[in-house]
Amino acid sequence: MLNKKTVDDIQLKGKKVLVRCDFNVPMKDGVITDENRIVAALPTIKKLINDGGQVILCSHMGKPKNGPEEKFSLAPVAKRLSEHLGKEVVFANDDTVVGENAKAAVAAMNDGDVVLLQNTRFRKEETKNGEELSKELASLCEVYVNDAFGAAHRAHCSTVGVTQFVDTAVVGYLMEKEINFLGNAVDNPVRPFVAILGGSKVSDKINVINNLLNKVDTLIIGGGMAYTFMKAQGYEIGKSLLEEDKIEYAKEMMAKAEEKGVKLLLPVDNMVSKEFNNDAPFRACEGNLEADEMALDIGPKTQAMYAEALADAKTVVWNGPMGVFEMSNFAKGTVAIAEALASLKDATTIIGGGDSAAAVNQLGFGDKMSHISTGGGASLEFLEGKELPGVVAVNDK
Repeated sequence: MLNKKTVDDIQLKGKKVLVRCDFNVPMKDGVITDENRIVAALPTIKKLINDGGQVILCSHMGKPKNGPEEKFSLAPVAKRLSEHLGKEVVFANDDTVVGENAKAAVAAMNDGDVVLLQNTRFRKEETKNGEELSKELASLCEVYVNDAFGAAHRAHCSTVGVTQFVDTAVVGYLMEKEINFLGNAVDNPVRPFVAILGGSKVSDKINVINNLLNKVDTLIIGGGMAYTFMKAQGYEIGKSLLEEDKIEYAKEMMAKAEEKGVKLLLPVDNMVSKEFNNDAPFRACEGNLEADEMALDIGPKTQAMYAEALADAKTVVWNGPMGVFEMSNFAKGTVAIAEALASLKDATTIIGGGDSAAAVNQLGFGDKMSHISTGGGASLEFLEGKELPGVVAVNDK
């Protein structure tokens, strides 16, 4: 599937290698609360160390709006990486990213050493793909490796610009794995191929729905976006999430599914409440909602219908929860989908990052899935059929 050069295609010994990772991890009071993205980067980093490369890591974290901010420093990431790798990861603490500390640390490197640069977004031009920062990053290395799938849909200095000033630009193991899993699922799936789309808005997934209807056997819709479809079917949806300007689009997609022979499954019952509150009274409701009610999860009949639709699936892509899974009373639909996927035998199950990845991990089903994407936005754009700038930029085979 992947027609790009990888870390297995190049000689690394004695070379300075700049690796764009995705260390955009959640933090609370200076402590990393979920290190999945750090762990996902380790195979590539270890490969580069073992092959005698001099490894310079870079990443963004968060969205610092006013230049450098201590809470967005990558210092805690350097500490955790040192522990995972069993060797010191030197942290170059320059607010300019490529400053005196970084240059000195890189100049002093021996084969197998690791340096981590400061948050690339401490420089405002990072997100504008500015030439100056791109050149500065390139000046540190002879080889560039993009292993940040979660940022591959962004044309930034550290994902695209730098490749214009480096002769050798390849992808790492994580990027290769992401593209192969998602690419094979969409373009060469073992059938039946089922896609599950949830989350709050139809508008976030317009192009995904349109693209997947050309590829899947069954499309399951849940979450807040389902209620625009229910409105298009003629149901009263009370105070549920609605994108009024997408009702016609929902009708078009239902018609397209029928024309293509794709099963498009929508909720037949919902868990509804008068308040957006886990402690408020709630009930299962089929058909029309009362004017003061809102749907917050799929109901038990829908859970059973969706599980049945998944029972013989061989390829499944899931993006977006079925309800407000952060509230225990409205997490049952998301749990039911996760359980249905976890019980599948000989199926490829791919979780498309973002909230669905968080839900699967929080609910304890992470190790039962074939692949959990590290990139929510990137996986969505991939499912839309878009080319990702960070992938396009590296060398072809």
